Amino acid sequence: MISLSSDITDAKGRRASAGWVFFDGECPFCISLVRRFLPVLAPRGFGLAPLQDPRVQELLALPAGDLLREMRALTPDGRVFGGADAVIWLAKGIWWAWPLYALAQLPGMRAAMRAAYRWVAARRNCNNGTCAR
Repeated sequence: MISLSSDITDAKGRRASAGWVFFDGECPFCISLVRRFLPVLAPRGFGLAPLQDPRVQELLALPAGDLLREMRALTPDGRVFGGADAVIWLAKGIWWAWPLYALAQLPGMRAAMRAAYRWVAARRNCNNGTCAR
C-alpha cells in the first residue's frame, strides 16, 4: 500500500499538502486544462499527476477500466472525489471558484454538474466532430 504522506510525489519529488489532482496524461484537452490551472492549484498546495502513473491505480484502488473515466482528487485525509465532485471539492478552496461550490449545494445542481461533466469527459478526445474511443 502506498503511504499518502511519504511515498506519492510529483515528477520532481514534491509532496502535496492540500491533496492531489489526477488527470488523463494522454488527453490533449486534459493536459491543456492542467496547464491552465497549475498556477492556481500548485501555490495552494495541490499536486498534479497523470492517472497513468503506476502508483495511482494502486493508490485509488480502481479497476483499470475505471481509471481513466474521470479526473480524480485525493484529499490529505484519503477521501477520493471523481469527476464533477472533484471539481466541486477543488472549487471550495479557491476564493473566485467558490460560487461553483455554492451552486452545487442547490437542489438538483450537483446532478446537473455530474451530467455535464460526463458529457464533456465522453467527448474530450473529439477533434473536428470525430471521437476516438
